[in-house]
This record gives sequence, C-alpha cells and structure tokens, in this order.
Amino acid sequence: MAETTLENQKSETNPETATFVRPGSEQDSRKGEIPKAADVPLETINPAWNRLFQEDRQWEYFERLRAESPVHFNESEVAGRYWSLTRYDDIKAVDIDHENFSSAHGITLGFPVGQPLPDGALNISLFIAMDPPKHDVQRKTVSPVVSPRNLAGMEALIRERTASVLDDLPIGEEFNWVEKVSVELTTRMLATLFDFPYEERHKLTRWSDVATAVPGGGIIETEQQRREELVECLAYFTEIWKERKENPTGDFVSMLAHGEETKDMEPLEFLGNLILLIVGGNDTTRNSMSGGVLALNQFPDEYDKLRNNQELIPNMVAEIIRWQTPLAYMRRTANKDVTIRDKEIKAGDQLLMWYLSGNRDESVFENANKLIIDRHNARNHLSFGFGIHRCMGNRLAELQLRVLWEEIMKRFHKVEVVGPVERTFSSFVKGYTELPVVLHKL
Repeated sequence: MAETTLENQKSETNPETATFVRPGSEQDSRKGEIPKAADVPLETINPAWNRLFQEDRQWEYFERLRAESPVHFNESEVAGRYWSLTRYDDIKAVDIDHENFSSAHGITLGFPVGQPLPDGALNISLFIAMDPPKHDVQRKTVSPVVSPRNLAGMEALIRERTASVLDDLPIGEEFNWVEKVSVELTTRMLATLFDFPYEERHKLTRWSDVATAVPGGGIIETEQQRREELVECLAYFTEIWKERKENPTGDFVSMLAHGEETKDMEPLEFLGNLILLIVGGNDTTRNSMSGGVLALNQFPDEYDKLRNNQELIPNMVAEIIRWQTPLAYMRRTANKDVTIRDKEIKAGDQLLMWYLSGNRDESVFENANKLIIDRHNARNHLSFGFGIHRCMGNRLAELQLRVLWEEIMKRFHKVEVVGPVERTFSSFVKGYTELPVVLHKL
C-alpha cells in the first residue's frame, strides 16, 4: 500500500467540516404519519426515504411507480438529478450495460457528478464502484477467497459454527434472533474471510453498520462520527496489511497486499475495498437470515411445506433472498444521453436500480409479495445484481443460508416470531435490528 495518510485524515476531522447533508437524507426531517401512496401527487414521490423502509411502507409506493411511472424522476438540491427504475426488465438492462451506465461515481445515491465533495466526506473508492479495466483486475485479485473450491472446504466450518450457535440458544424463552444468530454467524464468517482476530470480530460488524448507517438513525449520530470510526478501521487494517505483507495467510487482506494491481493502492482505496468486502459479507447474509424467519412466520403454509420436504431448502434460500432483497437498490450513472422507455436521461444523471421493486414485479414473479419456497424462477431474482458487478460472494451467502436452515430443521419445530419487528433506518440496506422469537423443539 502507498504511504498512509492516516494522520492527515485525523487532523482534517473536526465537527465543523462534517455537517453536510448526505444524499438520500433530505426527507428525514419530515415528521408525522407517512401518507398513503395513492394520496401523494405522483411527481412528488421520492422512494429514497429512509422512514418508508423503517416502517415497512415502501411497498405501496413502488407498486404505484411500477404501474404509473416506472422510470421516475427526482431532483434535489443535495443529490441533483436522479431516476428510479422500478421494473425488472429495465433494471436488468441497465445493470448489464456497464458501457452506457457507469459505476465509477458510486453505488448509492450521491452528490451530482463533477461537484466537489463537501468538507468532511471521505473520498473512498471501491472496486464495485469502478469500471473496467480497473474493476476487473481488483475483483480478480480477491475473488479466489470465495471460489467454489474454497467454499467446498469452508462448508464443514460453517456447519460447525452454525450448530454451535443454535445449540446455545434458549428453548421457550424470547430473544432477539438478529443479535443472537444473524449477527453472530455472519461476524464469525467475516473473521474467517479476513483472518481477523476472533476475539475482536464484532469490530467488523460495527464497521459494517457505521459504513452504511444514516446519521441519527440509531448507529451513528453524525457524519463526523462515521469518519472517525472508519479512520479507526483503516488504522487497524493497515497493521494487518503490514503483517500479511510479510506472512500471507490466503485471506482477503493477503490477496490485496500481494496482488500486482492492488499492492500499491492508496489508503482510502484500501479502506473502500475493506468496507465493500465487510458490508458485502455482512448485510446480505445477515438480513436474509432474519428475513427468512420472518417470511416463514408470515406464510405458515410455506413453513409446513418446508417441514414436509426439506429438499426444498436450496430453492427456498433463493426465494428468501428475492423476498428479502437485503440491498434495496444499486446506483449507476449515465455516461451519455439515453432514452429509457419515454424518458430522456441526461449524461451524468444518476439511476437507482431498485432491486427491491424488480423482485416484486408481478410480470416476472407471480404472487410476488408472497414467499413461495418452491417458486420455479426464484433464482432469477435481482438481489445479487447482474453483469460484471454481480455479487462476488453470492455462493457463500447461499451456502451460509442453506446450512443454517438445514441445521434449524434438525433442532426446532418452529422459530416463532413473538413481537414487533424493528427495521433498519435506511433506504439502501433493507434489514432488521430486532426480531423477537421463541424456539419450539421438535
């Protein structure tokens, strides 16, 4: 890695420089009851509203957009011009077309292209937010960690850890599934992928949460706090980098430290790729682990179907990932003026590919709002993306979920949801903070 600038990053950090409004947070100050989608003027609907997702009210808004404005325009002072794509075919077409729609300006709703970042914003870069050829060589550097061959060797460890976590759970007593199972299992897996000190593994979960959190939403209070904690993440991993430079162990950091195209990356590029790998290995799997429990409780006939035929688990895993859609959208930026349906997209406009909405598109998925564990086309879901940016760890996520449900079915008649669910305050990460459950023995 190039000479670090950690001291510069720290010295630049002060409360007065980190007070900017992050794009996507413009509506967070709106109080009162969320109106019904049918009662809102169509042109004023802005689906990038964190409260919609926290209160699970987004569905009616996306249903209306799919029907009436599938390529929907918004503009804000903070984010500039952006479009919401809500139908499956439009989303997939943009996702696979990396020549016309760039990832290089970011994968979440951001500031207008060409505008300098505000003071206090970390200008990190990550390979999912790159275009070829740089994207390709950086992805290729770390992808062997989650190759099919490596995953085959990991399954026994994943099963052992899953069994250990499940066997330690109380029977007949209420507890938070998110904390005791979903977070714990994904954190243990992250520690393995990074060869991270096992006793400090919960730092990884914390950094993942900090990287994606909305200030004031329960994880961090300010952008200043995000910046400080991510700089701490960089400092910690810089020491690991130095160790792996001398003694590689085959983990993600070793591969970055020894990769021909990554060994001299700048500190903030290193941080960006760390955050990508941590969030990618955490949020998707963690929230699908929780979402599957919730979905089977909402659709008890499917739980009965699972009890009667556990060979459905692999297909059920794909269906859970479709139904949950743990990352609600990904962003692209138009490289040139283009037309999608009848809308004129200008070069530099942001496009939000709402995977969440595409996965509920009734023209592709019949009874799309329902979990159907033997759904014939469940694997066509958008949750992992398509094209060159398709989720690198998709097989690992599926493996972890498959093993979890295989082990659950060996032990419990039901994982029963017994209280109100608390959801993540985010229009990007679709997840859970509280899922109160009680276990029932076979």
